[in-house]
Amino acid sequence: MTNGLIPKGVAHVELETTPDPEHFVFLLLPNMSMLAFSAAIEPLRIANQLTGKVLYRWTTMSEDGASVRASNGIEIGVDSPMGETKPGSYVFVCSGVEPDKATTKSAADWIRYQWRTGRVVGGLCTGAYALARAGILGGKEFTLHWENQLPFRESHPDLNVQEQLYVVDGRIMTCGGGAAATDLFLKLIYEKHGPMLSQAVLNMCLHFVHRSDGDSQTSSKSASLGIRNKKLLQIINLFDEEIEQQVDLDEIAYRVGVSRRQMERLFSHHIGRTPKRYLMDLRLQRARALMAETDLPVSEVAFACGFESTSHFSKRFRERFGVSPYSFSVSTS
Repeated sequence: MTNGLIPKGVAHVELETTPDPEHFVFLLLPNMSMLAFSAAIEPLRIANQLTGKVLYRWTTMSEDGASVRASNGIEIGVDSPMGETKPGSYVFVCSGVEPDKATTKSAADWIRYQWRTGRVVGGLCTGAYALARAGILGGKEFTLHWENQLPFRESHPDLNVQEQLYVVDGRIMTCGGGAAATDLFLKLIYEKHGPMLSQAVLNMCLHFVHRSDGDSQTSSKSASLGIRNKKLLQIINLFDEEIEQQVDLDEIAYRVGVSRRQMERLFSHHIGRTPKRYLMDLRLQRARALMAETDLPVSEVAFACGFESTSHFSKRFRERFGVSPYSFSVSTS
């Protein structure tokens, strides 16, 4: 079944021509993000509604044709199992949590075939994991949800993941999920049908502004932490950059041009934690992300996050999360 809905609505955009409809195929993987999927498909539906024309058709697939349970627990029916797609189709993989486990060899082979036969292939949210397993990301720029970028880089150090909202690199299209899918699909509507329709779709989505592909997925450190002190932001950025190393707080203070006492005051006033505590929390959060999304042994995770020993890491991890890293690793495998 191929959908080409034209729902009724009040708003209308007149198109001078009636182009052939474009075809989109969405491969839904287990634990997919419903937000990313709906944020992608709704602009297509709205474009049809606004013009009263079938500008876009779409089909949903799963590996075996069975319904797929999204990460929020809701079960989604699909049109068919993986199969033939029309020439010129856009094929998007919709993924979500535990993306490395969601892609089977059969699905990766199917994705690779779509790529080799000339389709545009994309990934929503963490769909880049599936594209990577299909072996089609070599030499390409792409993105995925910011939460999964760190573990992805650890498991795919040779691939060129970007931190921006969405990336279009030839026939590879990816986005970080969530509302970023709307921005990517608005770009496709704009390029095919122009600014009047894309702006009308944007307004219907109450999206207000069409963000560019170069925009970041997350707010700046200044915005997310609610601080503007340049010295403090410099220190925090150095912590991020040197997290794998043994950080000397006195040396960091010297490099930024403040005293150690000034550094302590800045953290206490703006963040409510000591620099040492902030750095430890940063390392532990990174370690937790790596163990949740990769198969790295605990010893390698400890090393990658700047801990001097596995025993020290295990003690701090248990204090922070109430469970040993070994137990946590087993529970997420």
